[in-house]
Amino acid sequence: MRHFIILCFTLLFWCACDKKMPQSQVEELPPVFPDYIGVTVPANIAPLNFGIKDATDMRVAFSCEGTTLLEINGDDYIDIPLSEWKELLSKCRGKDVDVSVSAWNQEHPDGIRYRDFTIHIDDSEIDDYVAYRLIPPGYVGWNKMAIMQRHLSTFEETPIITNNENEGGCINCHNFCKGDPKRYMLHARNKGGGTIVVKDGIMTKRNIAMGSQNATYPNWHPGGRYIAFSVNDVHQSFYSHCTQKIEVFDFSSDLVIYDSDKDSIIEDCRFTDTLSLETFPAFSPDGRMLYFCSAEPHLLPYEVDSMHYSILRVPFDEKTGKMGSPVDTVYNARTQGGSACHPRVSPDGRYLMISVADCGTFTIHHPEADLILINLMNGDIYKPDNINSDTAPESYHNWSSNGKWVTFASRRLEGRTTNLYFSHFINGQFTKSFLLPQKNPWKNEQRFFSYNVPEFITGKVNADRDQMSKMLQSKK
Repeated sequence: MRHFIILCFTLLFWCACDKKMPQSQVEELPPVFPDYIGVTVPANIAPLNFGIKDATDMRVAFSCEGTTLLEINGDDYIDIPLSEWKELLSKCRGKDVDVSVSAWNQEHPDGIRYRDFTIHIDDSEIDDYVAYRLIPPGYVGWNKMAIMQRHLSTFEETPIITNNENEGGCINCHNFCKGDPKRYMLHARNKGGGTIVVKDGIMTKRNIAMGSQNATYPNWHPGGRYIAFSVNDVHQSFYSHCTQKIEVFDFSSDLVIYDSDKDSIIEDCRFTDTLSLETFPAFSPDGRMLYFCSAEPHLLPYEVDSMHYSILRVPFDEKTGKMGSPVDTVYNARTQGGSACHPRVSPDGRYLMISVADCGTFTIHHPEADLILINLMNGDIYKPDNINSDTAPESYHNWSSNGKWVTFASRRLEGRTTNLYFSHFINGQFTKSFLLPQKNPWKNEQRFFSYNVPEFITGKVNADRDQMSKMLQSKK
């Protein structure tokens, strides 16, 4: 018994000595990546693993209301156990979490403790999943791409479809009806390609076109029957004289409604003529209005800097599938400036979010592009705080089903690839945006793929990829 007590005491003494303490303390905030300092996150988000470059050891403590709830050690990043993180989120819901960071490196071999920072755990939750296309950040390659889904409470990432199912062809333009994982569509461009339409889990392949031109950018009516499409003749050109490398533009683009029950196109001559270019349609949450982008045609690509898109809207009749009158201008590019794209209305119908660049319709290629809000109740147009960067484009934005969170794509990390960011929306403004959490945070810098067109979905898509593959290899 005496030897057992001595052994226990020795082990306790060894453990106490092994827990080295930082020998200095500074008032600087820790240089953590991703920057989660002062962010607000949903109550069901995945662990916010972060790191410090060149660190050899890290120690991080998470506290709430003066009680330490979690301590994590790591080398150049921390890997928070999922079960312990969920417990912390549960205990701190609606509260601030204080984060203490200590690190050891060559410059501070004896350790340094940084100034504590806070993370606010909001009382609301975010949708379970986000879907997006992963694509190389090149301009001609498409042999490696996929439409993926990420579980936002964990790090699980699974494919909805890859272009292995499409014999290496392009897959794009996914869209969900109110975030329903059993009602969605996507395009596949190949010899047996077409549009995959899934309704209540039943998959069909459709050839949706107007004349010889395929339907392009979609948005599903909340009622689940109709899909608004723009029919675009898309081209791209390359610059040799400036830092912007590429411009994507349309030689022509029209607006049509697709009736998924009848497998038919509904045209309106106001939106299929050559007097204007219409693109990127989006229904209001109540389904009564259809928003879209519109611009006067110019000689392209030579006059692309003269292409300025406004945001218009037109009433929509769910009974007939037809667009009504009048056609209203919500954002006037002539008077408000720039070129507006990707209209998305908040679930409560109060706000319209758009992306605005100097010109053109592909704002993700414009470093100056920012997200802009329009208050549909009073017409106020403003650039919200905390969501835009100074030197990189923000685009491809979407609202969560409860309207309290947005996701968007940005190239702010290194200017080449797009990554997903999230922000909490409250009282017409946003909290500091945060990067999609990864199990290994350095993967955000190492992954050579862009996140493209994120959309919230309320559950996991259980796609029959074998059935998709057979459909896409068939010419019928």
